[in-house]
Amino acid sequence: MISPEPGELQELVRELHRQAAPWQPAGLGSRLSWGPQPEPGSATVSCRALRGIVEHSPGDFTVTVWAGTPLVELQAELAHHGQWLTLDWPWGSGGAGSGSVGGLVARGLAGGLRQRYLGVRDQLIGIELVRADGVRARAGGKVVKNVAGYDLMRLFTGSWGALGLITSVTLRTLPLPPQRRGLGLSGPLEALSQLASWLLGSSLSPERIDWWRPGGGGSGAGAGAGAGTGGDAGLLISLASINAATLEEQIACISARGAALGIGALPLEPAELEAQVAQGLGPGPEASDWLLRLAVRPSQAPALVAEPALAQLPLCLGAGSGLGVSWASAAELPAYRVEALRRSCQQWGGYLTVLRQPSSSQLPAWLDAPARPMIEAIKRQFDPLQQLARGRLPGVQPPPLS
Repeated sequence: MISPEPGELQELVRELHRQAAPWQPAGLGSRLSWGPQPEPGSATVSCRALRGIVEHSPGDFTVTVWAGTPLVELQAELAHHGQWLTLDWPWGSGGAGSGSVGGLVARGLAGGLRQRYLGVRDQLIGIELVRADGVRARAGGKVVKNVAGYDLMRLFTGSWGALGLITSVTLRTLPLPPQRRGLGLSGPLEALSQLASWLLGSSLSPERIDWWRPGGGGSGAGAGAGAGTGGDAGLLISLASINAATLEEQIACISARGAALGIGALPLEPAELEAQVAQGLGPGPEASDWLLRLAVRPSQAPALVAEPALAQLPLCLGAGSGLGVSWASAAELPAYRVEALRRSCQQWGGYLTVLRQPSSSQLPAWLDAPARPMIEAIKRQFDPLQQLARGRLPGVQPPPLS
């Protein structure tokens, strides 16, 4: 892995372009094992040396940060000003502190907080990058109400490094909520589904509404009330407000609605809620052989929870987004079940991405998207020599492993 200093980065990329050499953009390199593997012989150019906050405007609620800055460091610095970045790593990602902000944008994967605060691309208001030919480019700006230039932010979010190397980003921030509470819900799947539907359509605005089945049993959301144990999935709710009394009223309202449906509720204090979320970040998921990114229409989320191919496996799935992850060991999950699960996700209007798999398996990380011709056309415009992240273009099925 090459980690050039900021002043050396542009010339390095220019030299790689002159050589027409394949290379892989990276943040800290903590998730290079995810998805299709880079072409053998590809250099990896890391943004590790591009680290720190470039500019923070607390009054405008924006921050510009170098792409190699760890998310956990950015959050800690923003907290000194009573602000935060309303993003979290998706469950199963091995810990919030192990990845960079640029990597978060390049992967385009967000966790359960997207229920209230939307996804990565919705927080991004400006971006700077180095193209495959070494030319620097910029889009967006440093204020929230900005319409300058092409919307490269959405294009580069989730591009997996296939279009260019992100060097810095400007994001919107929000005030830290002074009060936060959680709720673990357990009960029959149909009742939980009804409660989730009611909650999504209510005037309440939880930070997260996650279908949640932890690994290991007995310690998940709602443990003690019957949720998260054995093969049963529960709901994990996170609520935030400026007023503690408001949160207690919301918890009482949700608990009463659940009780009418035969659902048990276990209130969670902030530390307990944080512990539940930490279960989905690692080390279990990070050490597993399989790590799967799941996506279905939100209305089909309960069907995915009940999917036989996922029986007894850990699952974290956004009730409002239909996006989530599952993980397992090679012994727990044979490849044919993953293929069956992929077909089910497609049937329910979604997809399955294999982020990590056992060495004995050779499933494609993703399949062709309907927009493949357009995706490839955009790729040719940004990278005519096809140098960047060969075989890792989202929406284009990678070639078979040799």
